[in-house]
Amino acid sequence: MNSRERLQCILDHKQPDRLCVDFGSGSQTGIGVSAVDRLRKAVLAEPDYKVKVIDTYQMLGQIDEPLRKMLKLDIVGIAPPADMFGLRQRAWKPFTMPADGTDVLVPGNFNYTTNNYGDYLMYPQGDTSAMPSAMMPSGSCRWDSLSRQQPLVESRMNYLDNCQEFEPLSVEDVSYYKSKVDWYYDNTDAGIYLTLPGLAFGDLAMVPAPWLKNPKGIRDVEEWYLALTCRQDYLYKVFERQCEIGLKNIETLAPVLGDKVQVVFVSGTDFGTQRSPFISPETYRSLFKPFQKAINDKIHELTNWKVFIHSSGSIQPLIPDMIDAGFDILNPVQCTACDMDARTLKKTYGNDIVFWGGGVDSHQTLAYGTPEDVYREVSQRIDIFADGGNFVFNSIGNIQSNTPVKNLIAMFKAVNAARSCIML
Repeated sequence: MNSRERLQCILDHKQPDRLCVDFGSGSQTGIGVSAVDRLRKAVLAEPDYKVKVIDTYQMLGQIDEPLRKMLKLDIVGIAPPADMFGLRQRAWKPFTMPADGTDVLVPGNFNYTTNNYGDYLMYPQGDTSAMPSAMMPSGSCRWDSLSRQQPLVESRMNYLDNCQEFEPLSVEDVSYYKSKVDWYYDNTDAGIYLTLPGLAFGDLAMVPAPWLKNPKGIRDVEEWYLALTCRQDYLYKVFERQCEIGLKNIETLAPVLGDKVQVVFVSGTDFGTQRSPFISPETYRSLFKPFQKAINDKIHELTNWKVFIHSSGSIQPLIPDMIDAGFDILNPVQCTACDMDARTLKKTYGNDIVFWGGGVDSHQTLAYGTPEDVYREVSQRIDIFADGGNFVFNSIGNIQSNTPVKNLIAMFKAVNAARSCIML
């Protein structure tokens, strides 16, 4: 099988010829830019090459075609035209990572300032005349959103304020997606993963809207958490409007992209803490599931695309409802959280959903363990999740920039050892 056929085999709930592997197809499966830089130098020996930052909010590095082929990665990804800061990937310019001095490339309107403590401040759409929307503390490798919550006056609250970021796709946007999909389909044999915009209901990373210059409505994370209990009617109206626009955008893209796309990322809303879900199954069913199901049903009605949800933490009580809502793929499979034992997840849900992740703990073992620890954990997780198919290897969450390159190499050694075993 080639990579595209291998991914399709998994999506069809069949056993592939060998392990399918993804890093970098989406902002949920990526690697921090400094780690990509070190890995690329180790395996391709191009010391002068500068890695592009393709997700400036998380500072994730581009897995370009030479690196993808060297690592034998099976999936390529297409992101929306603008990222979380409203920046488009063009007019690249140099930037030095403050935490480790790695020289990288960032989009041309990646504009920042520093404060008196040496922290970096980022601005929506690169407009430094606006209020900063994120901060990178000195010594860090990624940004944290800043709250720009305006005073909330109950009698004046309008749910449409929280809908200002949702809009129909423009002709330019549709052309962008088509050209990207066509290029990867015609020039590679990789599986194709597409991030659909504006479909994640209540994603806390999106609530502060770091790409908007003047966000209105509920934009503070704590205030949003409170709204899940105190303002459910308000949130329901927001989701109704968001869903209405999302359905129209799916109807626009489906005939243009056709079956060239195999997987679509729809939701990055995290429903779990380390110990349990942070909402009850009843709240999920009444507030989130109806809209997720409407989106997923429309995708399945019009296309053969499989639908990808990212939800970190302990979410086991919600998984049956997620499957019922029409999600085909679960990521990051945080089997380090409570009640998320890898073997139990595979035994219970392995026939109903594709596990895309769970391959190694990126925040502990990969970041702080020894290469031997990494190799052992990766091998064990592959043995569990790859049995019978329905598994794409990826880490539990994005790999951070401070990850030692020796541990990354150990991970890929374990992956390659598993690849050498014919799985049919």
